[in-house]
Amino acid sequence: MQKIFITGCTGYIGSHTCVELLEKGYEIVGLDNFSNSKPIVLDKIKEITGKEIKFYEGNMLDKKLLQKIFKENDISLVIDFAAYKAVGDSVQKPIEYYINNVSSVLTLISVMQEFKVKSLIFSSSATVYGTPEVVPITEEAKIGGTTNPYGTSKLYVEGILNDLSKADPEFKICIFRYFNPVGAHDSGLIGEEPNGIPANLMPFICKVALKELPCLNVFGNDYDTIDGTGVRDYIHIVDLAKAHVKGVEKLNSIDSGLLIYNLGTGRGYSVLEIIQTFEKVNNIKVPYKIVERRPGDIATCYADSSKAFKELNWQAHKNLEDMCRSAYNFNLNR
Repeated sequence: MQKIFITGCTGYIGSHTCVELLEKGYEIVGLDNFSNSKPIVLDKIKEITGKEIKFYEGNMLDKKLLQKIFKENDISLVIDFAAYKAVGDSVQKPIEYYINNVSSVLTLISVMQEFKVKSLIFSSSATVYGTPEVVPITEEAKIGGTTNPYGTSKLYVEGILNDLSKADPEFKICIFRYFNPVGAHDSGLIGEEPNGIPANLMPFICKVALKELPCLNVFGNDYDTIDGTGVRDYIHIVDLAKAHVKGVEKLNSIDSGLLIYNLGTGRGYSVLEIIQTFEKVNNIKVPYKIVERRPGDIATCYADSSKAFKELNWQAHKNLEDMCRSAYNFNLNR
């Protein structure tokens, strides 16, 4: 069966994607440095699927390690999840974000070229759209005007991949622009478990619900939205992971090209709607307070994902209640 190299394989999105691919019969070669994940995730993936990942520990900037991995394995396709992803953190540490999120991809592509592996799925982000002119956002919407270094790093890599596809027509590239992945696997074994204080909304809500943190900060309530809080398109992590299986199938069916797809549900939820739904489905209170807006945040962002439905036969099936319930279940099982 096809052997796929996954960078960031024990991270939140990487681990769920590994599960979906393993259950479809693909073989996985994985790389992670555990900067935002834990080694036990490898055991959890095996517990869910009954299958092991051939795993390497290290950093994607380590070209010699990448060469070793490609030399030792008959890899035919790469999925890259190895990026830092906290918007607020990127504002504080721009250089670290550009090195990790951009230089690492250049290293990866150079090794892929060396070993003539020319199929790549890249995890991008809705942040490349900056402040959207129109919502819902289609793939044809203007990109750029990013409001934080994280988003800019994704924008830069998209530009690099666009140039690469023109320069080398043998490359087959699929760019997925994620909106906001939340939730956890139904088993409760894997989910979003960032190291340190969470930067994303759902794991923070879970820690407050479990009294590991005292209170949730809601960044701003004066946006032009339904209740003044930021509105985002939240997508269940399992739906997102399943899209990568479709992406693999799509790349295997074409000879060349650069494909770009939004991955979202097509509707937005405000921060307060998320809190209220979480409280309702889990029968627990989540104390919160309104604080100043966060640098780099925008008011509203949600996807038009109809292109992924038409071309990949993919769509999100799980709803906000599923997201809130599975996220809390995972945190109870930690």
